[in-house]
Amino acid sequence: MPSNSPVDPVEETTTHQPHILIVDDDRSLRALIREFLVSEGYDVDEAEDGISMRSAMARRPADIIILDVMMPGEDGLSIVRSLVGQEGVGIIMVSALGTETDRIIGLEVGADDYLAKPVSPRELLARIRALERRRRPSPGAPPASMAHYQFEGWRLDPVRRVLRDPGGIIISLSEGEFGLLLAFIEKPQQILNRDQLLELARGEDSDAFDRAIDTQVSRLRRKLGTRTHGEIIRTVRSEGYIFLPPVTRA
Repeated sequence: MPSNSPVDPVEETTTHQPHILIVDDDRSLRALIREFLVSEGYDVDEAEDGISMRSAMARRPADIIILDVMMPGEDGLSIVRSLVGQEGVGIIMVSALGTETDRIIGLEVGADDYLAKPVSPRELLARIRALERRRRPSPGAPPASMAHYQFEGWRLDPVRRVLRDPGGIIISLSEGEFGLLLAFIEKPQQILNRDQLLELARGEDSDAFDRAIDTQVSRLRRKLGTRTHGEIIRTVRSEGYIFLPPVTRA
């Protein structure tokens, strides 16, 4: 017997919104950002410094941290260095220090993105969504058991986001480094210019800049080079970069 109640033809889906932690000593700014992100459906907590951040993380790990640079006590750059080894944590730095050099330093120590204050809540939201997309496996991604890439003895699982060196040791990568490495191994032995890498590794709406790619490549080279004798990423003058080893899917 048909029901008299209207039926919504759109299938209900459940999406996971990441848990966001705002770390800033400016209480009014924290409240402003939190109110806006909560209105967009996010689960948001606050911390005023590094100590309260670690207490909050111990109670409940965050997926994405929005982190101020200039705070009393431990500064944001030092906090980023301590967080880089924690798998699965995305970091967006915000700071009154907004020069290109300041941004490059923030990326160099391990942040995934960097915004200058005053922060536009809508721009911050766009950066959060771009970071989410980079963290999320693509809809057509193969099952975890089939998703491993191998090169020069290295092994990358892009679903679990785990990189192991030839000796089996897990190498920690920031979200930016992971996105860049995945872009390279999906297009091995091809010259990729900075614009291509920006689109592939950071998302077409990330509003990133060329030297950020150079910084990420430099960091990635150091991590791969410490356990590899041969050259893996080569600079091609005036053209871009090329990932030299052949890549196989496990």
